[in-house]
Amino acid sequence: MSTTAIQPVPFGRRLKRFMADRPLIPLIILLVILVLVLQILRPGIVNERWLANTVKFAIPLAILAGCQTMTMLTGGIDLSVGTVATMSAFIMATQVVNHDPAVAILIALVPAVLIGLVNGIGVGVFRVHPLIMTLGTSLIGTGCLQVYQRTVIASGAKIPPFLAWLGTGLTYGVPNALLLFVPIAVLIVFTLNRTGFGRLLYAVGDNEGAARLSGVRYWQVITALYVISSVLAGITGLLYIGLIKAPSLSLAEPLVLPSVAAAVIGGTSIFGGRGGYTGTIIGALILTVLTTLLTILQMPEGARRILFGLIVLFVTAAYLRIIEDR
Repeated sequence: MSTTAIQPVPFGRRLKRFMADRPLIPLIILLVILVLVLQILRPGIVNERWLANTVKFAIPLAILAGCQTMTMLTGGIDLSVGTVATMSAFIMATQVVNHDPAVAILIALVPAVLIGLVNGIGVGVFRVHPLIMTLGTSLIGTGCLQVYQRTVIASGAKIPPFLAWLGTGLTYGVPNALLLFVPIAVLIVFTLNRTGFGRLLYAVGDNEGAARLSGVRYWQVITALYVISSVLAGITGLLYIGLIKAPSLSLAEPLVLPSVAAAVIGGTSIFGGRGGYTGTIIGALILTVLTTLLTILQMPEGARRILFGLIVLFVTAAYLRIIEDR
C-alpha cells in the first residue's frame, strides 16, 4: 500500500482565492492604504471635515458611475451622462429665475429623458454601437446647450437654496447629499440583485443571443436602461451644481471618464455580464481620495493627469488579476 501526500496549497494561492471570492476586500484594503498614505504625507488631514468633503465630492461621481455600471453590464457604455448632467444643471439654474424651483427641475429633466430615449432607440432598435450612439447624442446635446445659452444669457442664473443645502450642507457632520445618494444606491443595488430587470441586464450582457432565444425583448430592456441612466445623470447634475454653485457649459464633463474608471475598478466588466454597484461606490471613493493625494503632491496639471491615468490602469489590472478566478 502506498499513499500520496497531499501537497499543501501555497499561501499566495489561498490568499488570491480568498480575495477572488470576496472582491470587495481588496478594494477596501486599497482605499485604506490610500488614506494612510495621505495621512503620512499631510499629518492631520484625515479628520471629520476631510471625510465629509471626500464623501460630498465622491457622491456625484458614484451616481454617474452607477449609470456606467448598469450600461456596462449589457456590454455598452454611456458617454452622454456628462452632457446630460451639465444640461440639467444649466437649464435648471436659468429657468429657476422665472419659475418655481420644482417646475424648473421638471423642465431641466425633460432633455435627460429625451436623450435617454434617443440613446435607447438607437442602440436597442437600430443597433448603433453604444459608444458611437452616446458620443453622438453628447455632441448634439452640447451644441443645443450652447444655442440655449445665447437665448437666456441676459436672464442670469441662480442656485435654489435647497440644492445648495443638499450639495454642500452638513447635519451633525454628515453630508446632506447622503439623503439623496443612499436611496439611489439602495435602489440600484436592489434592482440589480433582486429584480427581473436586473437579471435581464446581466443576461443580455452575458449572452445576448441566448437572452433573445429565451424571449427577452432586447430593445425594451436597452431603451429602459438608457432612459434610467439619463435620468440619474440629470439628477446628478442638479446635485453637482448645488455643490459647485457655478453653472457652466462643461460642469460635469470632467466626471465622464472617471465614472467609467470607477465602474471598472469596482469590478464591472466592459464586456458585460459581470459586476455590481457596491464595488463601483468603493471605486468612486478610491478615485476621489487619489485625486486629493495627487493634489497634495503639488504636481503640474499635466503630470498629475498622466500619473492619475497610470495609477488607474495599474489598479484596474491588478484588481482584475486578483478576481479572475471567480
